[in-house]
Amino acid sequence: MQTRKLGKRLEVSALGLGCMGMSQSYGTPPDKQAMIALIRAAVEELGIGFVPFSPLGKGFLTGTIDEKTTFVKSDFRNIVPRFTTEARKTNQAIVDVLRRIADKKRATPAQIALAWLLARKPWIVPIPGTTKLARLEENIGAVSIRLTPDDLREIDTAASQITIQGARYPEALEKRTGL
Repeated sequence: MQTRKLGKRLEVSALGLGCMGMSQSYGTPPDKQAMIALIRAAVEELGIGFVPFSPLGKGFLTGTIDEKTTFVKSDFRNIVPRFTTEARKTNQAIVDVLRRIADKKRATPAQIALAWLLARKPWIVPIPGTTKLARLEENIGAVSIRLTPDDLREIDTAASQITIQGARYPEALEKRTGL
């Protein structure tokens, strides 16, 4: 596979794989197992990477949002079930785990969440969004964080024991994802 450089240092496959049609937007979603096989083939013969969507959970995993946070009227999170006051209060448990590890590493919860993704596979490239230079610099700092096997185990164990409250999207939009 030919590659291209994004920015000064990031080298990626010349062609990526869009997955939106695998779950929503273009009619009835295809067979889930067939789509998993397609993604695996793209990663394993063709060298295509994976770009996680919303790797910081629409801002929640940054540790800057809690049950007291209010959003401006036009903010999409106002209609997202996972962002109700009660859901944010319950889901804070996963942010608490990230914060515990972040404190040990002198990092932020956002950096730990991104470092966790980076530690999963070398072909995963998170693309967190931001509107602030300081947050961009913070996010970039995640690539320097090395999570130990114990750190990864702590995150994975905690995540497996926490039942996330609230759907990712309102019911009508969630149905379109095919999940």
